[in-house]
Amino acid sequence: LYNSQGRYSEAEPLLIQALALYRKLLGEEHPDFALSLNNLALLYNSQGRYSEAEPLLIQALALYRKLLGEEHPSVATSLNNLALLYNSQGRYSEAEPLFIQALALRRKLLGEEHPSVALSLNNLALLYNSQGRYSEAEPLLIQALALYRKLLGEEHPYVAASLHGLASLYDSQGRYSEAEPLLIQALALRRKLLGEEHPDVATSLNNLAGLYDSQGRYSEAEPLLIQALALYRKLLGEEHPYVAASLHGLASLYDSQGRYSEAEPLLIQALALRRKLLGEEHPDVATSLNNLAGLYDSQGRYSEAEPLYIQALDICEQRLGVNHPNSVTVRENLAYLRDRLPPPQ
Repeated sequence: LYNSQGRYSEAEPLLIQALALYRKLLGEEHPDFALSLNNLALLYNSQGRYSEAEPLLIQALALYRKLLGEEHPSVATSLNNLALLYNSQGRYSEAEPLFIQALALRRKLLGEEHPSVALSLNNLALLYNSQGRYSEAEPLLIQALALYRKLLGEEHPYVAASLHGLASLYDSQGRYSEAEPLLIQALALRRKLLGEEHPDVATSLNNLAGLYDSQGRYSEAEPLLIQALALYRKLLGEEHPYVAASLHGLASLYDSQGRYSEAEPLLIQALALRRKLLGEEHPDVATSLNNLAGLYDSQGRYSEAEPLYIQALDICEQRLGVNHPNSVTVRENLAYLRDRLPPPQ
């Protein structure tokens, strides 16, 4: 319950206590012990504590397979959760087969009309969205949303998450007029169901602000970004990937407005956080490098911008592929910069 509410510091000691009790009473080789490992790992994943989550998820999956066999709903859930972790880390090629396997298992064991099937469709679609595979993502997101509405009704957090995911896809494609009503609807639902102080509300505020920024609606975007950042800091602490994303979003807004002196320290802070929390080769690190380079480029600081563009391009091409929209964008930015560099003496 506390985890669902974003009350992570209250949830953690209870999960650790439950895990210790299961270990003492049931032993290490019991499905309930695997479930407890899984739940603690999900908490760590929500907090961006990926290196702590991964061994627990791997252990839980191995246990479920040993105790319950390959074809069990708990195995599907475990595959899905490990894939979610890999997706958060930008390890897309590792996440995809696990998501596909989990979806196939859930369809076989639970039938087509089950919330867990909708969840799997949604997660696979979000992976495709991250990879720029928009035409593959859209039908899955639409199917997941329809399933959630049918099975859970209009007023459920999963419906809000599904609306948010579909809106993010449309935003990525520049389909702003389709994205905006979905983001507003998702935000209203989350506020109603989860309350004002929840990480998902902050995410909705952040993404709606990003949409406004893309449309040049800066005065509407700024208060939402500031509110989202304050919420993330309060709920998740200073060192969380969502805080880095929020700093990055606010910096991008300032950059769009030519407020370079305000943007630069936020971009540097976001980049440092992402490197620390996600590793050097995460796509979000590439995004931070690209945007910091763009800021320097706008100021004519070409010698500072060029190496950042090169580094960002290398990460994008390695992790996302040469034809991913992010790779194309960074490559074009680098080419445009080089066109304006003075010839070598």
